[in-house]
Amino acid sequence: MPDGRVYQAVADAFYEEGVRTVFGLTGDGNMHWEAALSAKPGVRSIHVRHEHAACAMATAYAVATGEVGVASVTCGPGLTQLSTALATAVQARVPLVVFCGEDPIDASWYNQRIDHGAVVNATGAIYLPARSPRLAVHHVLEAFLTARSRSLPVVLTMPLDMQQKPAAQGAVAYVPSRSIAPKTGPRYPHPDAVKAAAERIRTARRVVLVAGRGAKAAGAVEACKRLAELCDGALSVSLPVRGLFNGHPRDIGVSGGFAHEAAREAFGEADLIVAVGTSLTQHTSDLNLLFRPDQVIQIDADPPVMKHGQVTATHHLTADARLAVEALCAELGNGQARASDWDVEAYSRRVHSEPPDSTEYAVAPGVFDPRDVAAALSAHAPKTWAHVGSAGHCAYFATHLYGREADNFLTIREFGAIGNGLSYAMGRWAARPDQPVMLTEGDGGFLMHIQELETVVRHGMKILICIFNDGAFGSEIHKLRADGVSDDGAIFGFGDLAGIARGFGLDGHVIGDLDEIPELAAAFEAGNRSALWDFRVSDQVMAPTMRRAVGNRR
Repeated sequence: MPDGRVYQAVADAFYEEGVRTVFGLTGDGNMHWEAALSAKPGVRSIHVRHEHAACAMATAYAVATGEVGVASVTCGPGLTQLSTALATAVQARVPLVVFCGEDPIDASWYNQRIDHGAVVNATGAIYLPARSPRLAVHHVLEAFLTARSRSLPVVLTMPLDMQQKPAAQGAVAYVPSRSIAPKTGPRYPHPDAVKAAAERIRTARRVVLVAGRGAKAAGAVEACKRLAELCDGALSVSLPVRGLFNGHPRDIGVSGGFAHEAAREAFGEADLIVAVGTSLTQHTSDLNLLFRPDQVIQIDADPPVMKHGQVTATHHLTADARLAVEALCAELGNGQARASDWDVEAYSRRVHSEPPDSTEYAVAPGVFDPRDVAAALSAHAPKTWAHVGSAGHCAYFATHLYGREADNFLTIREFGAIGNGLSYAMGRWAARPDQPVMLTEGDGGFLMHIQELETVVRHGMKILICIFNDGAFGSEIHKLRADGVSDDGAIFGFGDLAGIARGFGLDGHVIGDLDEIPELAAAFEAGNRSALWDFRVSDQVMAPTMRRAVGNRR
């Protein structure tokens, strides 16, 4: 390689930012940069078969590690392929830096030319075009600072010919973004706000504490448990941190549309919700069916105030989640528990022992009830495996796998897009290659990026893919049927998914009896290959969220 080129200086800057894992698909616009970065000590490049997968993998990697995820694609079609994955990362507020080539500055025509800024801006990501060799490295710093400070993806683009220009000479040593980002420290609660929130808690009869990602990030778990004990409250979580209170006798599982029947009863009895570090989307309140904004005290360092078109709460305690909850505990008596008139632990026992949905369905011979599949996986898949939950109709059923810590669960569902699951599982594996990953996915979503099975095998990943295979796009068939419209366009049959997996080099099994799971799980854990388990499930069984949705359509 010629020395002293812009692409080399930019690769050096990424390395100084601490980038050691990059997900990409090589093309003209990024190949020299990628080669320069990959040549550095300790850098791992995971080369994919579709650009979408690179961005989605980087998203899951960022969520799992707390670092800025890094992906790389070429210009034009390389960038346009990212749109759905970028939009999902934006909605989930995941910090990424995507290094993208751009058409040559000095070319009068280029067959991959497109308005990159329009594409990136349409997704909600931040478009950062580099046009000067002298400022190229500065733009790397700008990209990482912006991604970290705003928790958003940044697409850093550089023209192909500019990358080959001589790098600026005599530049000062690169200072990574982490070194110069403001160190503000946690935000302390105002004493008056603490007193007001504590008074509301004292006068409430039945309290449910709902913790989200902000509570996990702030290290507020133990303080939340203490607060629940002081007010005899229940502990719940938003879906992304499922398992945050794993094993606690007050844990009633996830809030929102995926809540267990017993949890829904507990929310129905509650007169106060203390929301800790959660943005209170309408998913979390199940469109206000679980609780209303006027029932909520929201604890957050930067409360959104409005989310999904509504005011999130009528009372706020603006502060770092841990410091705020600890201050509330001190104000409420510093150890003196308060009695209430409900049995919180009974709700918790029901959540962890009873089926999450008791609605009866006629299930035809030869297929499983997806609720039974989830229960079997919950019972027999080792709790030490990471679990990645995908989107789609199957997501409700796979939510109810219990006994797993929040650090071992990952889901990114904010954009409502299927087809990301396999890539997210691969990104989660890249964050912890020593830990097997179990992906729960629908057949429709899985087939959208099936080419990445080759990437799984090539990189020696250990991923168990559990397909809830209803032979259809599950959400669509239920809506079409409810509307009295033919569902033919959403049905495509079970297919030979296990055979396809074997063709790529994985182990593939069509599960005929749920009693096979313990033996198969032991074999997977002892082996060194990825595997696919095809569970053929009934297309008659509807998740409660779908039942409520189609019920409103009639």
